[in-house]
Amino acid sequence: MSDQKARMLRGERYKDSDPVLIAERRDCQELLDDFNASKSGDHALRQQILSKLLGGIGEGSWIMPRFQCDYGYLIRMGSNSFLNYDAIVMDCAPVTIGNDVSIGPRVQLLTALHPMQDHEARRQRWETAAPITIGDNVWMGGGVIVCPGVTIGSDTVVGAGSVVTRHLPGKVFAAGNPCRVIKQL
Repeated sequence: MSDQKARMLRGERYKDSDPVLIAERRDCQELLDDFNASKSGDHALRQQILSKLLGGIGEGSWIMPRFQCDYGYLIRMGSNSFLNYDAIVMDCAPVTIGNDVSIGPRVQLLTALHPMQDHEARRQRWETAAPITIGDNVWMGGGVIVCPGVTIGSDTVVGAGSVVTRHLPGKVFAAGNPCRVIKQL
């Protein structure tokens, strides 16, 4: 394991220009190319590719193409969960999706962070990442963006187009930009 990959996995500043990380992203993209080009009825092939690509995928879960991610192995998806068309998962940190989760089309789960106040570090392409956790039985409408470090509690519904910048508790309906709790469920 390279020093930069170890730094990334620990949540420290790292450079994604590291040759090991570049090779891992390239390998991931090759699997994604196969997945995204697969025939609509070839569920066995899609599941086989997802089993190689992801860190874990539970029974009865599926992902619709076009799917994009950075590494794949940092994504864990529980049982009976669904990720709809055109999802983007920037998995520079762990992304955990619970059981019975329904994620709408064009959702983005973004773990990558860039230095905000250290302009020179940003110029030098340093970055960090923070994990995203989605509890069981969450429903996220189309176009939701989940920012780095966010946890969404179980049984929560997130309205379409929301930008989730901070943790959401369980059993709420939340929506907006920035996303805020609208009511208890």
